[in-house]
Amino acid sequence: MKTGAITFKELYSTVNNKFISGDKKTNPINLWAIVVLVSSFALMLGAAYIVYLLQEDFAQFNFERLNTSWGFAFFIVAASLFVFKVTFFLYNLFLYFKYKPIASVSDEELPTCTVIVPAYNEGKQVWATLKSLAKSDYPEHKLQLLAIDDGSKDDTWKWMQEAKKVLGDRVTILQQPKNMGKRHALYRGFNLGTGEIFITVDSDSVVNTDTLRNLVSPFIVDEKCGAVAGNIQVLNNKKAILPKMLNVSFVMSFEFKRSAESSLNSVLCTPGALAAYRAEAVFNCLPEWINQTFMGQPSDIGEDRAMTNMILKQGYHVLFQRNAFAYTNVPEKYTGLYKMFIRWGRSNVRENIAMSKYVFTSFREGSKFGSRLLFISQAMKIIMTYPFLLFMLFFIISHPILFVSSTLASILVVSTFPVLFYAKRYSLSQAFYAYSYSILFTFGLFWITPYAIATASRRGWLTREIAA
Repeated sequence: MKTGAITFKELYSTVNNKFISGDKKTNPINLWAIVVLVSSFALMLGAAYIVYLLQEDFAQFNFERLNTSWGFAFFIVAASLFVFKVTFFLYNLFLYFKYKPIASVSDEELPTCTVIVPAYNEGKQVWATLKSLAKSDYPEHKLQLLAIDDGSKDDTWKWMQEAKKVLGDRVTILQQPKNMGKRHALYRGFNLGTGEIFITVDSDSVVNTDTLRNLVSPFIVDEKCGAVAGNIQVLNNKKAILPKMLNVSFVMSFEFKRSAESSLNSVLCTPGALAAYRAEAVFNCLPEWINQTFMGQPSDIGEDRAMTNMILKQGYHVLFQRNAFAYTNVPEKYTGLYKMFIRWGRSNVRENIAMSKYVFTSFREGSKFGSRLLFISQAMKIIMTYPFLLFMLFFIISHPILFVSSTLASILVVSTFPVLFYAKRYSLSQAFYAYSYSILFTFGLFWITPYAIATASRRGWLTREIAA
């Protein structure tokens, strides 16, 4: 697998060339993609037409709702939230245009770095990850590469040994005595690392040659920088429909949302797939991080969000580097997707509770407005989850056609921005998957957040076990 590509398109054409060649397996996948896109547009346009036909029914429904005390109260709350969300979006748009990634500093200025790659049941992919890191345009004497097998049940250790044979002293491979969890593998790496900056890279990710130097440059330019989030995109987006959808979602999540957060010096989550931390900031919170609990149970998920939270609490800036790319594999089936989202949702609940304990204190010199605004936005989503779920169920039971048609029509409107954003940044044809993803998320994954809230104390990674 070639991983030294510089651009997004070059990397994908190299890594996935067998999927864009004349292989017979390509035809069903492309046909299915066309079916999904056409069906998405048919549903949304059909719904918009139904909304047009049922204008009187909508007016009657709204009239009946406003004539009840609870309906009027709900309308006031919903209208207030709508105004807040629109204002928040416009502010994010302003912050996005304000954001500029930091250019790489010179070789002489680059800090010493320890790159930690924890792996569990990753198989051959870990070799591709280590090879891509070894090809980095970074002074070798300033780069320490640690790969840690967290008690894998497959051939991950064998592929680490193969990497060691080829890369020699450039990589150190370690094996946990048993599966202890990603957090403990990282903890071992932090304690063994000698770099001024720690970089964590997931074992199913690959990077560009300039990724590492771009990722760590903010630490030199901004002495208050404690952590940096990389720009994550989907590696396996040529294989199946879900990765195609997720790639558009990732671009919005990182290149739009985190760009805005970075302008406020308050990126809320540095992703495990690619993140960098100032060593001093890590060691300041390392005992708390490794011993973190939630409702009396050890925390074995959300290690990236937890580390980000603890570094923010120290008063450091947390930034995003749009020019530091990593490409990671994502679930290709619904089961893997919802398990991943449940894990993220539980972590989000836990860390918002943790953030509430410091965000309104004097935790940072200078403006704290950005961190507080981002927290309020996150907290409101959680607080309003069940009220809106109950209203949705009521709407479905009482007016199913109105609900489905109005929801699909709303998706047509709201998802147009992600489509335009992705089209401007990358590709118009791929951008249309934003519509399909929104339909999937609204009707097939709406239950994730309420379920994650109700089960926030549960442990388990959910997506790393090998098939029986």
